[in-house]
Amino acid sequence: MEDEVDRLVAAWRRERPDLDVEPLEVLSRVSRLARHLDRARRLAFAEHSLEPWEFDVLTALRRAGSPYQLSPGQLLTQTLVTSGTMTNRIDRLAQKGLVERLPDPSDRRGVLVRLTEEGQDRADQALAGLLAQERAILAELSRAQRGELAGLLRQLTAPFDNIPG
Repeated sequence: MEDEVDRLVAAWRRERPDLDVEPLEVLSRVSRLARHLDRARRLAFAEHSLEPWEFDVLTALRRAGSPYQLSPGQLLTQTLVTSGTMTNRIDRLAQKGLVERLPDPSDRRGVLVRLTEEGQDRADQALAGLLAQERAILAELSRAQRGELAGLLRQLTAPFDNIPG
């Protein structure tokens, strides 16, 4: 089975035989797959009236476990955005009734962001939709192949996930 990356690599090998284009065989496929995944994610979230960033914040709170609350700083760490961006996101989610701000009992100046029941329901439904989309994408692979691919991708992503700062 040939794909677009095979054609791209063949063209570069023909035009630039002096270059080792082997990395394209893997990383161009990862890049193309990322675009397909982004579309699938957007579709799954849109079915539940959520934007990807909304899903990211809501599911960070959902994964925290009961009572489904985190400080804005903890949300920053999990979603990799600036504090100004997070403040704006929390404001918008609170306006929609998906999260609420509460005083932090351990810090008189701090706040906690808590998932509302509606926020939890939307996060749970969107996650189920996302998993259905992702299962369909992976359907061509056996369980063993999915495990092997997960391990190989982990080797590539772990160094990026463990960079200090």
